[in-house]
Amino acid sequence: MLLVLSEEHKEHLGFLTQVDSAVVGEFGRIAVEFLRKGTNPKIYEGAAITLSWFSKNIFLSCCFVKGPSNYQGKLNVSSDIIQHGVEGLTYLLTEGSKLMISEIDFQDSVLVLGFSEELNKLLLQLYLDNRKEIRSILSELAPKLPSYHSLEWRLDVQLASRSLRQQIKPAVTVKLHLDQNEDQTTKILQTDPATLLHLIQQLEQALGEMKTNHCRRIVRNIK
Repeated sequence: MLLVLSEEHKEHLGFLTQVDSAVVGEFGRIAVEFLRKGTNPKIYEGAAITLSWFSKNIFLSCCFVKGPSNYQGKLNVSSDIIQHGVEGLTYLLTEGSKLMISEIDFQDSVLVLGFSEELNKLLLQLYLDNRKEIRSILSELAPKLPSYHSLEWRLDVQLASRSLRQQIKPAVTVKLHLDQNEDQTTKILQTDPATLLHLIQQLEQALGEMKTNHCRRIVRNIK
């Protein structure tokens, strides 16, 4: 299974080719921190200052050794560019971790970005090192949905009314008890037998589809 990257994501990730491997590793750390605590503009501003200082030192070293024309790096990097780069890397790592794609599929996914072999290996290592932690963070961020506890039901039949003395109008009333965040809630539903029968058929069909190979592959990837 390969990741599908939009043109916007490709553009954001393209910035990684302009920085040192140590900076890419720092971006990976910021990306995981972003998942843990959410976005923080100060982090991007601090990273922009650090990167500009780092680039300036490389520039001066290259001027001393080979002359200024041999270095094409940018001395000024805005916090917006840093943020886009981190967000692009965050998307790459989270999507890969959610789908639990293999090493080969991850490498094939980033191949379309046109990165160097060294950068591709660095991104792969970032993915492998952080995949388990990212999946743990994503599982904590997932909403806690209600789960089934118990069910009560009652069948009511209306045999007559003021306007119609003879009639048969059945209704099924269901009292559904649910567990959510260690609390119990109750939902009361009412329907006619025909609708209830249709609902049962749809649920049985869904359970049958869960046994297919396609659904089993999806379930293995999201666990």
